[in-house]
Amino acid sequence: MGSASLVLFARLSGLVIAVLVVYWALLLVPHQGLTYSTLHPLLMVIGFILVSGEAILIHRWLPGSRKTKKAVHLWLQGVALISAVFGIWTKFHYQSGVFSNFYSLHSWMGLLSVSLFAAQWVTGFLSFWHRGEVRTTRTTFLPWHVFLGLYTYGLATATAETGLLEKLTFLQTKRNVPRRCHESMVVNGLGLGLVLLSGVVITAAVLPKYHIHSGNEKLVYSSQDRPKCLTS
Repeated sequence: MGSASLVLFARLSGLVIAVLVVYWALLLVPHQGLTYSTLHPLLMVIGFILVSGEAILIHRWLPGSRKTKKAVHLWLQGVALISAVFGIWTKFHYQSGVFSNFYSLHSWMGLLSVSLFAAQWVTGFLSFWHRGEVRTTRTTFLPWHVFLGLYTYGLATATAETGLLEKLTFLQTKRNVPRRCHESMVVNGLGLGLVLLSGVVITAAVLPKYHIHSGNEKLVYSSQDRPKCLTS
């Protein structure tokens, strides 16, 4: 499966996930409306995970120069960061007390993933856009930037999975929601969709690119600064 097919599959998976989380948060539970508890999954899944995943895929499908791709990548990651910050902010206003919701593994993983994401965004901005940085510094930092970006994306997905498990456990124990009810099926489907999407996005990001040039097939290990080609 080529990069174009993976990008298309990621888009379709992201669309299904967005529909599921909107349906679960806003439509499945009657009279719930748009509250802090419903804003949290919307911001973290759609605004954080889906948008940051699209930012990762930018270098696979967007035409134009490397500068254009980096600008769009940075802008989308900024949107994802803002969504994540507001998503955590909603938990400070839910129930009682500032730290009443920051006791579980899910909350700790969420704080870690957002903190890493923010640090990654700032260092990426300084390394790739600050004119004072020399080319060798950017080239040296690039592999770590890619690794930490994919690691943080995977950590965000794992955090969402723990959040879904935590929410489903609460519904089944505190509200006596049946294990095989419609809401349980939607939450489980959302969790499986996130795992699938994460795997597709990371695979598309690490696969080498193939280009056809002068009748020869070339395998290109892309780099934002200096791509390397191996002619087959």
